[in-house]
Amino acid sequence: MSVAISIRDAVKRYGGNTIIPGLSMDIHDGEFFTLLGPSGCGKTTLLRMIAGFNSIEGGGLFFNGRAVGDLEPGKRNIGMVFQNYAVFPHMTVAKNIAFGLENRKVPKKEISRRVEEIMRVVQIEEYRNRMPDKLSGGQQQRVALARAIVINPDVLLMDEPLSNLDAKLRVDMRNAIREIQNKVHITTIYVTHDQEEAMAISDRIAVMNGGVIQHIGTPQAVYQRPANLFVSTFIGRTNVLECELEESALHICGRAFELTELDNARPGRMPVLASIRPEEFFITEGDGIPATIDDSVFLGLNTHYFVRLASGPRVEIVQESTIMEILKPGARVRLGIKQQKINVFGDGGEVSLMKGVRGGGAAQA
Repeated sequence: MSVAISIRDAVKRYGGNTIIPGLSMDIHDGEFFTLLGPSGCGKTTLLRMIAGFNSIEGGGLFFNGRAVGDLEPGKRNIGMVFQNYAVFPHMTVAKNIAFGLENRKVPKKEISRRVEEIMRVVQIEEYRNRMPDKLSGGQQQRVALARAIVINPDVLLMDEPLSNLDAKLRVDMRNAIREIQNKVHITTIYVTHDQEEAMAISDRIAVMNGGVIQHIGTPQAVYQRPANLFVSTFIGRTNVLECELEESALHICGRAFELTELDNARPGRMPVLASIRPEEFFITEGDGIPATIDDSVFLGLNTHYFVRLASGPRVEIVQESTIMEILKPGARVRLGIKQQKINVFGDGGEVSLMKGVRGGGAAQA
């Protein structure tokens, strides 16, 4: 069984220092939910509050509507996967996985059945009698994941579980984790600072900064319609330009771009910040923003150009590579923009002016 989790006005303090000032959110039953943010933003602190390892100084924590904020960790029925695996070095794979079941006094026959079943799910049957020092990092992480799941927890908590793996293995393991979670349907809360990892595995993402949730949404929503400039710059790469907005026209470097996705036309002329991702620029032979190529990087499928706009700012653009010669530094070009994808922010970047922005820091049912 898994649970829906509700957090209401949760506060965490260490002495006189408030780490989380009053956070509210909802996590759905069976959802893969990721806490994403820079180091020190409070995501691991929040995870430990849900686990019961950290106290809660204010607000409430509920599993399926039942208050659990005062329950000790052992009574919350959670499974935990840590960054450093925490696999017992003196036990075989099968013994490691069986450990939690033995502590719960599960009958031996049932332990054997459940251990065999979960080893098949995480694809480590062939290692059942192997010691941890004979396993790769990815295999050890699979053992840790199996040990956390085999107890049938209501909630699975994962704290930066892939950070000790090399780049290729991280990709392989994140795909495996997502596949396993789809099979077992346990409510999962995953902590990472890796934006690509979060987008690859999550049903929804909560972007945190300074102990505050900046945006909750699907990976697509968070990437395409971020709630504020912090989210826009933290998720993926983007170019930020100081511009002016007049009615529904965005003025960039002397060119006006009509915004069809603006929430409401603004009377008069106001300063704004435009977030334009590298793939949202394109080189055109028509009327566009005058620019000069500074440099280029060929990456096979795509070519990245670093371009100086006529008005001074330097931007990065990504174009699909062609068989034509790569543009040389000093080449003069004109840039168009995929106008429906532009994000525009007012109030110094704190407020999105675009349609379709949801989940900006509020609890989400």
